[in-house]
Amino acid sequence: MIVTTPVRWTELDSPLGPLLLTADPATGALTSVSVPGQKGGRTVQEGWRRDPALFHAAEEQFAAYFAGELKDFQLELSTAGSEFRERVWAALDDVPYGSTTTYGEIAARIGAPRAAVRAVGGAIGANPLLVVRPCHRVIGADGALTGYAGGLERKMRLLTLEGRL
Repeated sequence: MIVTTPVRWTELDSPLGPLLLTADPATGALTSVSVPGQKGGRTVQEGWRRDPALFHAAEEQFAAYFAGELKDFQLELSTAGSEFRERVWAALDDVPYGSTTTYGEIAARIGAPRAAVRAVGGAIGANPLLVVRPCHRVIGADGALTGYAGGLERKMRLLTLEGRL
């Protein structure tokens, strides 16, 4: 019989609405940050265990970020994606606060051909760590605020907070 430890979770208030945070029960590493109505976002499942104390550092850092006092999250992260998605998500970590990049630039950073831009967009759209892994900083080649799993209004709020809009 395999015994699994339930996912740990908490919810934080934010200017984007409630944030659902999940963590790996063994390591405490943050595994997802979701907002209500998010495309592909997580929702609390039966058997999960609410554990606000596990997320104390994340709560402090989110508060500082939304207050404009934190530019880089320093949290242990754990994601489970394909090798390609993990490379794309890691490239998001290199996009500085207050700046933007394009899908094509992300493709180039990971050594993917120009034709991979659509796949890069799919990987960015599947980013499980909204805000922490700054997919909101990726825009279209023409400067348009293209899709955001959390909704374009939230993307605009984040870019405004960071002084980009």
